[in-house]
Amino acid sequence: MPVDYIRYDVLAQAALRGVVRTVLADVAKKGLPGEHHFKITFATTAPGVRLSERMRGQYPDAMTIVLQHQFWDLTVDDDGFEVGLSFGGIPERLAVPFDAVTAFFDPAVQFGFQFETLDKQAAEEPSGAAQVPTPAPRPIAVEKTEATLPAPAAPAVLASDEKSGGAEVVRLDRFRKK
Repeated sequence: MPVDYIRYDVLAQAALRGVVRTVLADVAKKGLPGEHHFKITFATTAPGVRLSERMRGQYPDAMTIVLQHQFWDLTVDDDGFEVGLSFGGIPERLAVPFDAVTAFFDPAVQFGFQFETLDKQAAEEPSGAAQVPTPAPRPIAVEKTEATLPAPAAPAVLASDEKSGGAEVVRLDRFRKK
């Protein structure tokens, strides 16, 4: 397998984190449009995450917040967001870097994605043949009754189309024995 010096997996994750940044920045300026609201899951132990010791004790690894009716003072910058939320009637201020976000979901339109965790050192090194490639996050569709994010769909690969000189997207499932 050739070495991936470009690191498409890292670029795809950065692009999707940019989607989260853009959406939250728009909501910070204009408020939530229509029925849109967000479920955002993040790693509570990630560098730069700020939350109270009470909340860190309740959610030692990961936490999901909902931005819908009762949140305030949402601010967004290039690196992350801060928001006020109430937990058990106690107001809290959270700061979450975008690198800590592990999932984003908008139940109003059944759109979301999950992120693979990449450590910084692995993200800076080229992907080699001995390494298993990290699948890029992909948009997912969920049944309207589903409250959690399903596993991402099987990855797709590009295969050469010699007739047209271009490439076509081919599902890996196509090559599996049935």
